[in-house]
Amino acid sequence: MNNTYNKNGLITTAVLLAAGTGTRLYPLTKNMPKCLTLVNGISILERLVSCLNQHGFKRLIVVTGYLENRIRAILGNRVGDMAIDYIFSPLYKTTNNIYSLWMAREIITDPFLLIESDLVFYGSLLDDMLYPDRIAVARMQLWMNGTTVRVNQFKHVTKFCNGAGPLDEIRYKTVNIYSFSLSSWHGILKRLNQYISDGRVNDYYEVIFAKMVTDGSLSLRAVSFDSKPWYEIDTIADLAEAEKLFLADQPFCKEVIKLKRTINEAI
Repeated sequence: MNNTYNKNGLITTAVLLAAGTGTRLYPLTKNMPKCLTLVNGISILERLVSCLNQHGFKRLIVVTGYLENRIRAILGNRVGDMAIDYIFSPLYKTTNNIYSLWMAREIITDPFLLIESDLVFYGSLLDDMLYPDRIAVARMQLWMNGTTVRVNQFKHVTKFCNGAGPLDEIRYKTVNIYSFSLSSWHGILKRLNQYISDGRVNDYYEVIFAKMVTDGSLSLRAVSFDSKPWYEIDTIADLAEAEKLFLADQPFCKEVIKLKRTINEAI
């Protein structure tokens, strides 16, 4: 397999986790995967793929599950200069993202960007995520919940936490975009193998990152996503908020429409 690591040190392989059923977006997800939800007329998936293309990615690994044929029909085997590989997770109904990531273990051969398929963001936010061992973060806001991190003066993550924490402590929300070097990935994979062997298939992969940061076997540099809007779409209410935030994103939408034409011609 050709090495897709850029000579300038930039990551050009992405792993997209898109196996879930998206039950909280029902009925929109009754007949399509969550990643095909439209945000102002453009699906989350098409926005992500367009962004990756614009940043020079050469390979995309998509972990599929629920209605995976719909994703394959949209992307095919190549979009622009980016080759598409698929891994089907047959246990998508009863497992979490830790299992989806583990499913891709045998075809991850380069440093890579790990991204969830329910994120909408301005493409320029990805600029500083193209180097290994980074984590996208944002200052906590009222709509955010879930995993947070503490960051030191050198912008390195010192601890993973749950929730916002005390008022006198600054924590940052994880955006669910990470980049990893191969050495970091090998360490993560050892932990993944152990978790899956122990039957812990319903955990989130952050439990592994958290333990590795704590014991010093993983170092992640924080990249701020505060300069422009981003949103994680889990519910109908989230979708409504995301459409407000990205209503003025017309130049990007035009680029996505061009990409859609390219995809349709290739299928």
